[in-house]
Amino acid sequence: MWGVESICAVLSEHGCGIAPSTYYEHRGRRRLRQQVRDDELKTEVSRVYQENFGVYGARKVWLTLNREGVRVARCTVERLMRELGLAGAVRGKVKRTTVADPSAPRAADLVDRRFNPRAPNLLWVADFT
Repeated sequence: MWGVESICAVLSEHGCGIAPSTYYEHRGRRRLRQQVRDDELKTEVSRVYQENFGVYGARKVWLTLNREGVRVARCTVERLMRELGLAGAVRGKVKRTTVADPSAPRAADLVDRRFNPRAPNLLWVADFT
């Protein structure tokens, strides 16, 4: 619809000077080998993760890939899983030690929520639970 030159001219008027050559340079730039390799590895990481019901973490995905002959560093698998939003299952349950009763009476506020005494040892607060 609009050309690159006209868009760059409008951006320059608003203080964001961008030369049209910058756009053409970026468009013509070849992808880095790491980017190409990452795209290939992302499919492999996703495949291993899905084949194992989405419970494998980075360590097990890394071990499985290396066992299958796909040589990759563990930190690379961790980075790719972060980018893909994949995380392994976490063992154990969250322990809840205290469950508040919403209908229970609350303790009186004896200091009017002002915990800024003028000097040391003027205001003491304790909790007996």
